[in-house]
Amino acid sequence: MKQSKPKAITLLISVILVVLGLIAQFAMGGTLLIPAFVWVVIGYVVLLLGNLLSGL
Repeated sequence: MKQSKPKAITLLISVILVVLGLIAQFAMGGTLLIPAFVWVVIGYVVLLLGNLLSGL
């Protein structure tokens, strides 16, 4: 499977989701409706899809 470079917007969305998860865990004490770990996983899945799919 050929990997492609993710677009800038895909990378930005991924970074925002990961940072949101880290802030939720350490600064807010995990008070969000969705657990912080889920935000981080979603961010990395977005980045993974950006690498594997050519249009993202």
